[in-house]
This record gives sequence, C-alpha cells and structure tokens, in this order.
Amino acid sequence: MAFLETIRNFFVPGSYYEPELIVPAPTMAYSIRPLTVEHQKQVLRLNLRCFRKGDNYTKYTFDYLLSEPRTLGYRVVTPTDEMVGFAFVMLKIQNAAHLTTIGIAPEHRRRGLAIDLMRHIEHGLKNRDVGTIMLEVRVSNSSAQDLYKRCGYTIVQRVNKYYSNGEDCFLMMKSLY
Repeated sequence: MAFLETIRNFFVPGSYYEPELIVPAPTMAYSIRPLTVEHQKQVLRLNLRCFRKGDNYTKYTFDYLLSEPRTLGYRVVTPTDEMVGFAFVMLKIQNAAHLTTIGIAPEHRRRGLAIDLMRHIEHGLKNRDVGTIMLEVRVSNSSAQDLYKRCGYTIVQRVNKYYSNGEDCFLMMKSLY
C-alpha cells in the first residue's frame, strides 16, 4: 500500500487543508533566494496552498523544473528561512523567458512580495541578456492581471481553452530592454 501511495504522490499533488479564514502574518522583512531541489518538499506544500482551486503542479513537474538547467527558481523567505513565495522562469531560445508559475502564501499576500519577486526575476534575466518575458494568466484572474499590468506586462493574445477546465488564458508579455 505504501508503495502505491508513493507512486500516486509522484504524479498527483497531495491534498492540503487550510483554514477558511486566513490570518495575516506579522509584518517582517523578506529576502529572495535561489530555489533548488533541496527545497522541493517546501515548494510542493506551498504550491498547494497558493493554488487551492486547481492547476497545482505535480511532484513530477517540480522535479523537471528543479533539474532543468534552463530553469531559474526563486523563493521568498522570512528571517527564519520559511518559504512564503516561489517562482520559476524558463529560459527560451532567442533571448526570451517564460514565467511558468509564481505563488505567495495567502497570509503573506498584499505586501508587494510578488512585485518584488517579479523585479528580481527581470533583473536576473536582463543580466543574462534576455529581452522578453512572457506568461499566461486565467481570463478570470483579474487580480493577477492587475499585478502583471502594474509590472509593465501587456496582453498580446487570448488563448482558447488553455486550462484543464476549459478556461481561456491571456498571453502577456514584457520587453526587458
């Protein structure tokens, strides 16, 4: 039985139950650090908390992202090294990058952490001579769209039935030059 559970956990994220009421964490200083394979369990747990309504990445997907040489991973941590945010960006050909996912723990949201993380990513990409970054966002996720627009991203295309539930997405892009 344990063997089957191990196999299932490899492909399907486990369930995580979070209280319905999110209590904001105390105000604190945060830092952004590299995200490596040693942080896999932490990022799996945080991913489930950030994306409770679906589109969670599996352990298999994180294995790929953490081992792919052209993928950069970053984590937002508290002074006690607790991971409260993460992002992955894949370097593409022709000086482009793709933000694959970004998440901030619910109790740490509304503090500018996602914007700080986006700026950190963009700065790192500029240092690698990457000129364009792109991402996809649900058409229904207006708060994420607003965040990306504040960071200078522009909607360039609507992609029909992009998500597993059939929802469309917006392809958003930003020039880093």
